[in-house]
Amino acid sequence: MMNLVFLGAPGSGKGTYTARITERFGIPAISTGEILRQAVRSGSPLGAEVKSYMDGGKLVPDEVMGRVLRERLGQPDCAKGFILDGYPRTAGQADELERVLASRGSRLTCAVSIEVPEDVIVKRLSGRRSCTACGAVYNVFTLPPAREGVCDKCGGKLVTRPDDKLETIQNRMEVYREQSEPLVGRYRATGLLKAVSGNRALEQVVEEIVALLKGVGA
Repeated sequence: MMNLVFLGAPGSGKGTYTARITERFGIPAISTGEILRQAVRSGSPLGAEVKSYMDGGKLVPDEVMGRVLRERLGQPDCAKGFILDGYPRTAGQADELERVLASRGSRLTCAVSIEVPEDVIVKRLSGRRSCTACGAVYNVFTLPPAREGVCDKCGGKLVTRPDDKLETIQNRMEVYREQSEPLVGRYRATGLLKAVSGNRALEQVVEEIVALLKGVGA
């Protein structure tokens, strides 16, 4: 069984890499947003509790998040393991994850840290453009559209999302440094951390992650 956590700053490519590792090892990639929305759609008492926090614009408490996570990890597709993308984000969530896994008689296999220089991340995020019509995503530096400001797929208008504006990016990086970056040191101290440079071609990064995971028993 492979129970994995992927760490990395916003724009480091965690979502892309977790999707590729899911394909290679056949274990589900689970994001915080996905399981919270799934809980709400279920209409269960737990889902109603989650909805009350989300509707009020509040963060879902770690204990409630732990119950949502416990429910998700109990589903059949997690029988061989899972990849958590974007969770834990804080020391409290890391503690909750340990409790959830211990209650299942399991533990974390390793934490993969995708490391990308901050200036590269800022360039990646500030260069993103999203289509207002179909949602396609481009990057003016690495994946530009054929015509500036126009979606190749549907001809829709390309815009900079609020999350990709420079001030917002800087705020997100500051939150990451304060709350999430300490987790890298935590998992390094316990011997669970596998650090990978994300400032390379996609396939190079994927192959290194695959090799690292095979080394820990995938």
